[in-house]
Amino acid sequence: MTKKNTARTTRGLKTAGLLVLIAPALLLSGCTGTTPTPSASPKGAVWTSSYVTPAATETAPLTGAAVAAGSSAHPSLAAKVDNHVAARPQIAIDRTDLVFEELVEGGITRYVAVWQSGIPDQVGPVRSIRPMDPDIIAPFGGLVAFSGGQQRFVDAMNATGQISAIFDYDTTGLFSRSKATAAPHNVILAAAEFVNRNASVAPPAQQYAYAATLAGASAVVDGTPISVINTRFSNSSARSWTWNAEAAAYLRAQDGAADLTPEGTQLKATNVIVLRVDVTVSQSIPKTELIASGEASISSGGKTISATWSKDSQSAPIRLVDGNGVTIRLAPGNTWFQLVPNGTGSADLVP
Repeated sequence: MTKKNTARTTRGLKTAGLLVLIAPALLLSGCTGTTPTPSASPKGAVWTSSYVTPAATETAPLTGAAVAAGSSAHPSLAAKVDNHVAARPQIAIDRTDLVFEELVEGGITRYVAVWQSGIPDQVGPVRSIRPMDPDIIAPFGGLVAFSGGQQRFVDAMNATGQISAIFDYDTTGLFSRSKATAAPHNVILAAAEFVNRNASVAPPAQQYAYAATLAGASAVVDGTPISVINTRFSNSSARSWTWNAEAAAYLRAQDGAADLTPEGTQLKATNVIVLRVDVTVSQSIPKTELIASGEASISSGGKTISATWSKDSQSAPIRLVDGNGVTIRLAPGNTWFQLVPNGTGSADLVP
């Protein structure tokens, strides 16, 4: 190459150096036929939700508590339960949804006990029916057990349409006598068997209004702090309920002593309802008049609210309203009704 040509080439390199320098790299790449391989993206862990769909629930009709869906698809069982001192402690009274305590002859009390959210194997001691019991039991539309009674009261109970198991007439083996106590305070009902035999009977309608939580109950929201509820049915029958914050319930005593289960646990209630009632007497048998109205107090969560109760017909549930006519909301849980006679009975609330 001549010096002139060499100079020309050098000037070209200076002028277009970038192009000349890059071109061989492109040419080299093209010659090798190799395509750069992109680096792989790091593979992270697959995300999985930890959310578990809650099990379906429904509201138990006689407690207002949330229970497993389908678990309430059976009838209620009401039983006339003895409360004579010789009958205590009663079997499964601590597992009730509702208890109605009523005055009977001799100044003592008996219970109408109602189970639905859970049915025990046995309940008792079972005693005879009384004139107010059809009015108490009819709204539940389920099963009823009692030992017998005057024919007029048995007929009235049967007229409500409940399915009755009556000890005096039973030949199916639903009843037995316990050896733990003496007759007549020892008649025991095979409760679960009775319900199983009648499983197709519809469950009861919800009887009362319930808050979703204890804190939302009407007494808790609008009531006055009350620690002890003292009731007296007669000179020989005194009852008391003491609020226990740790148990979130009222603990029951009878005639000055703790009211206990056979296992030694004190009976308790989430709601205690005192109804002031008129009591009439026919042929020496007291009758609590329930198709009527009157004063009431409703206690939940350590507080008590004044109310009015009313019952329009035998098949209607007891209605509870506050001073403004607003329906009372109970706390979810079990409830004891104290049907305290006007005049001879008393109810005292202790802050």
